[in-house]
Amino acid sequence: MSKHRYLTTSAALLALFSILLIVACNPDSPQSTFDARGPVAQSQLLLYWIIFWIALVVFGVVGGGLLYTVIRFRRRPGQGIPEQTHGNTKLEIWWTVIPAIMLAVLAVPTVLTQFYVSNTPSGDKLEINVTAHQWWWEIEYPDSGVVTANELHVPVGTVVEVDLTSGDVLHSFWVPKLAGKMDIFPGKTTSMWFSADEVGEYFGQCAEFCGESHAWMKFRVVADTPEEFEAWKESQLAEAKQAATPEETQGAALFLSKGCITCHTISGVPAAAGIIGPDLSHLGSRTTMAAGIMEMNADNLREWLADPNEFKPGNIMSNSDLSLPYNNPNFALSSSDIDNLVAYLQSLK
Repeated sequence: MSKHRYLTTSAALLALFSILLIVACNPDSPQSTFDARGPVAQSQLLLYWIIFWIALVVFGVVGGGLLYTVIRFRRRPGQGIPEQTHGNTKLEIWWTVIPAIMLAVLAVPTVLTQFYVSNTPSGDKLEINVTAHQWWWEIEYPDSGVVTANELHVPVGTVVEVDLTSGDVLHSFWVPKLAGKMDIFPGKTTSMWFSADEVGEYFGQCAEFCGESHAWMKFRVVADTPEEFEAWKESQLAEAKQAATPEETQGAALFLSKGCITCHTISGVPAAAGIIGPDLSHLGSRTTMAAGIMEMNADNLREWLADPNEFKPGNIMSNSDLSLPYNNPNFALSSSDIDNLVAYLQSLK
């Protein structure tokens, strides 16, 4: 390779690397860890920057020394084989002692951060139980009895303790702007805590590969004002709105007759007490559907009911194994049936 071509290729690769680095570290990204909005995420980000800058200094010293050595002591034309040496005791001691000291120094903020994020602060707190399923999130507020799915509402500035378990396989709970990842295991409960500093929506994601639709296992944390949170909680405790229009009434009848009640619960409808799928009591009041991958609206509901496997491959609603207690509820659903079901589901607020 010619010198000109070598320099051109190196410059292009360096520019590409710089662009990727800038994009990857963009704090405006909805799931960027560089835009911490809570004390847990802020402590983890601070630890990251401490390690990053120390590692950058080490890289500069080691890389600079290596580059200097390669250039300064390179073999030149006409030179013979240099004098051969075996080791340098003083240098070997220094490059063993210095890294050991640096690791000991880094251990202090690392251990302090680990203790901080692992121990829920004392005092008033909100407790939430989260059960991960393939591929959605079941959310329970044990103090009030509220049960919902895929959207956690919390009061801003309040410590939230989350107890996590799995209904099937390994998962991981991650809200990048509020806290780091916490793995979830079937048959075991793990715990974490976070607090949101600002009112708003924070995007969450399953961070442990859990099957075919792992990438579509999303959720949101909605940080409300204390007054908004209390109002939301009261609305969730109320029974689901009863069908009012002819379309909603027909949709309610279809919900009972087409097998939806096998998997889903709707408060105020005794026959609808399924626990396999998400609780739909107040589905119409949620901002998203299908575990956060689609905006809640009539068009998306219609497309989801027509073919859920198109949006989330392998989900239970697409199961066609008739030997199981649940199978595809879309059998024999006409276009008008779907329209009526959409009208009913949207009315559940």
